[in-house]
Amino acid sequence: MAGASMAAELAPYAKVLVAEAENTPGYHATGRSAAFWEECYGGPGVVPLTLASGQYLRHHGMLAPRGALYLGRAEDEPAIDAFLERFGGTGVHIDKLGRSSLEQRMAGLRPEWTLAISEPACADIDVAGLHQHYLSLARQAGAELRTGCALESAEREGEGWRLSFGRSGEAHAGILVNAAGAWADRVAGLAGAPALGITPLRRTVIQLRTDPPPPTDLPLVLDISGQFYFKPEHGRLWLSPHDETPSPANDVAPEELDVAIAIDRFEHVVDWRVAAVERKWAGLRSFAPDRLPIYGFDGSRDGFFWFAGQGGFGIQTAPAAARLAAQLLLELPRDEMTEALDAELYSPRRLG
Repeated sequence: MAGASMAAELAPYAKVLVAEAENTPGYHATGRSAAFWEECYGGPGVVPLTLASGQYLRHHGMLAPRGALYLGRAEDEPAIDAFLERFGGTGVHIDKLGRSSLEQRMAGLRPEWTLAISEPACADIDVAGLHQHYLSLARQAGAELRTGCALESAEREGEGWRLSFGRSGEAHAGILVNAAGAWADRVAGLAGAPALGITPLRRTVIQLRTDPPPPTDLPLVLDISGQFYFKPEHGRLWLSPHDETPSPANDVAPEELDVAIAIDRFEHVVDWRVAAVERKWAGLRSFAPDRLPIYGFDGSRDGFFWFAGQGGFGIQTAPAAARLAAQLLLELPRDEMTEALDAELYSPRRLG
C-alpha cells in the first residue's frame, strides 16, 4: 500500500518506477490486514492522518460502517478513563458504556466484562479495493510497476542514483523513496543511509467458525488492555491475540502458541463455542522507536526519502500519508486533506 499510494500521488508530476520485490504487489502486510479503519488506532499522533484520510476513503467507497467497542472489566476502569482522557480533544467520537448498553450490542458476553468505550465511526475497509485503486491511478499517470524486482544495491551517481535489481536490471533515479515496510532499514543500508531502528513485529490473525455464528452487525471488539480483537467476516470470525513479536523481515507464518492464546482469550470474553479454526496467517507491522510514521528526506543522505514505519495503521492512513509525503518530496503546497497535518511530527530528522 505504501508504494502504490505514493506512486499514485507522485506520478502526475514525475517519472515513477515502483520496484516490488515479490511477484505480486501487496503480498506481505497489505494482503494480510485485518481490514478496519479505527480512529484511535496508532495513538493520538496518528489520529490526524486517520481523520484526514476518512473523507477520501468514504468518497471512493472503501469504508463500510462497523463500529468498535473497547471492552474492560471493573479493574480496568482506570484504563478506560485514561483512554478517554488520552484521546479527548483529538476529534474522535468516543463514549463510555456500562454493562446494560454492552448487553444490547453483544450477545453471550461473559459477566465480568462490565465497561466499554464505544467508537461508532469505526468501519471495515476494502483493503484490496484501495490497493488496486492506487495501482490503477499510478499506471494511468504513467508510473511503471516492476514485480520480482528486489533492490540489490543503490549507489549515488552525480545528483541521482544508480539502482541495481540483479537479474531484473538497473534503473537511474533522481530520488529514491524507501517504502519498503519491514525491510526499510535494510534498504537504507543499501543506500548508505543510517538505519532508524524500524522494528518488524509479527501479528497473528485466525478465522474461526463459531456456534452461534457472529452477528453481521457485531462491532469490532477490542480489549482495553491490548490482549485481543475480533470482528465478523462473511459469517466467520477474525480473531487476533494482539501479539507484537519481534521478527526478522521475512515471509512470516503464525505460531501455534499464538493461535492457542488467541482462542483462550476469546473464550474468556463470550460463551460462544469455537467449532473450527478455518484459516490462520501472520503479517509484519513495522514501527519506528516512537511508533510514529516516518515521512521525509533523510538528514544525512541526499536524494533519499523515507515513507516507512507505518505500523498497523498504514492502510487506514494511506490517503493523507501519501498525499503529505508527495507534497514534501515535490515541494508542493498543502491542500485541504493535508493542511492541518504537522509534518515535523513525522520527519526522520526527529530520530537523529
